[in-house]
Amino acid sequence: MRAVRTSPSRFSHGALMLAAALALTACGPSPSASDGKLDPAGSAGDARPSPASTVAAPSAQPTEQLYKTVLDRYREYQAVYKRTYERNDPSELSTVAMEPLLSRLVKDVEKTKAKGEFWRFTNSLNPRVYAKSKDSTKIYVLDCVRTLAAYRFSSATGKRLGGGPGGAYVVRTTVQYDSGTWKVAELVQDRPC
Repeated sequence: MRAVRTSPSRFSHGALMLAAALALTACGPSPSASDGKLDPAGSAGDARPSPASTVAAPSAQPTEQLYKTVLDRYREYQAVYKRTYERNDPSELSTVAMEPLLSRLVKDVEKTKAKGEFWRFTNSLNPRVYAKSKDSTKIYVLDCVRTLAAYRFSSATGKRLGGGPGGAYVVRTTVQYDSGTWKVAELVQDRPC
């Protein structure tokens, strides 16, 4: 998968791809089976939670339900992110991401496509909520994203061009309530985990 970045110029393209792959893999259970509590003994998974449509206003939800909804949306973002780089098609991103992150991702996908490349990666996630805004419209998610493998391929030939085993990084994510649904607004890759 692609690397998670704080700004478009902070990492090289290859480093971004690897970091994203790493960011999408956390130290924990599959995306469909977490209550947000840290579980270092979890397993990798590729299950996709069902996309959340319009949900109740954040302030109207009990905290436990709010956190579950946000973590489901975070996992859906990670699944869409992975599909986006495998297909070089950013059209689905707007369903799970918003500005300022959205335009950076779209530009990066277009740049990768223009090079005649695409990425495939396997990540493990284990997100948990670590903070929220006073009005509950921004929830902050912490994850140790473990990239098990990330490979770059030629779009023309399908031949593998590079990549390999990944690593694991702490990823801090802002998930924001936007027009009736939750979307990822920002991602910051932090220290190795």
